[in-house]
Amino acid sequence: MANILLVTGEASGDLHGAKLALALRELDPSIDLVGVGGVHMAQAGVRLLPDIARVDAMGVPGVRQLWLGWKTLRQLSVLVKQIRFDVIVLIDSPGMNLRLAKVAAKASQTIVYYIAPQVWAWGRRRVHLIRQVVTRVLAILPFEETYFRKEGIACDYVGHPLLDELPESFDRRQERKVLDLKPDEMVIGLLPGSRAKEIHDLLPTLLDACAIIHRKYSGLQIVLAQAHSLPDSLVQHYLRHSPSIKLIKGKPNEVIAASDLVLVASGTATLQTALIGTPMVIVYRTSPLTYHIGKCLITIPYIGLVNILAKKELVPEILQAQATANNIAQEALSILENPSRQRVMKESFQDLRKSLGSPGASRRAAEMILSEIRV
Repeated sequence: MANILLVTGEASGDLHGAKLALALRELDPSIDLVGVGGVHMAQAGVRLLPDIARVDAMGVPGVRQLWLGWKTLRQLSVLVKQIRFDVIVLIDSPGMNLRLAKVAAKASQTIVYYIAPQVWAWGRRRVHLIRQVVTRVLAILPFEETYFRKEGIACDYVGHPLLDELPESFDRRQERKVLDLKPDEMVIGLLPGSRAKEIHDLLPTLLDACAIIHRKYSGLQIVLAQAHSLPDSLVQHYLRHSPSIKLIKGKPNEVIAASDLVLVASGTATLQTALIGTPMVIVYRTSPLTYHIGKCLITIPYIGLVNILAKKELVPEILQAQATANNIAQEALSILENPSRQRVMKESFQDLRKSLGSPGASRRAAEMILSEIRV
């Protein structure tokens, strides 16, 4: 019976890890899956390691995050030295996972990296490390396969896992009915992120921007998609002065599909919104120190994944000091009041979806992971 260790740190990694686990079990029901993740991986049959926490970090980590990350890395390092796994699968979270890969490689473990570090955007110094310690990279963006292979790293493009969960199209009226929204009034969806820091940095400004838009559209409906990883108390704290905001937990696809426009934090959710086909404004703000460090390291002109893939600004990015309520509201109104701009955006999203290929990323990744066992 094969034994595989799955390790992730982010909330999105937990979702991708769960889909991968289900695909692995479908191909080999006898497989033993253990790992570090969250509720979704546990529900998919991964035996989560006791007393080892998933580290969810962003930007410059605080003392608590550093302590938790160090503790988790230390525990995992002991584990990979003591137990021989058929494959160790690292999912996203390069800050911790690449450090773990160094330890695992010294223990002669086979390491597959699924959802690779974005070294093409920043952190190029990590390329040499990946070449040294990772057996195989499974890429989810089309251009990554060529990039990593040119660097002498074994890599295969498996497709993007978002395609596995998103249908070809959504019925907006039906989604509004399910979410108990008025069918003919304007809807703005808010996706402020899945981390507490993102909520702190972005949500108050997004709420103020919606208040400005509401002055022009009195029937405006505002829906906030709350990530599973966020405690209810945190989100409700910020909504205490905004009772008209409709809060929907764990249904981001439905919120996006029901909306005329989405205000979204930079990240995977930008691609998610594009694949569903809803116009958006990308917003990003973090601490000045984190932003300064990132600006020095990032080597590409865009921050939004949808713009990175398109190699041009398909959707507006409002960043850092420019991310004021008024700027966000004016950009949103410009899109809402310009049907031609909406049409061009939606057509570009369709082209982007085609460029990602076909669904089945999780299964293809599972097949390649199992092939490493048989080598």
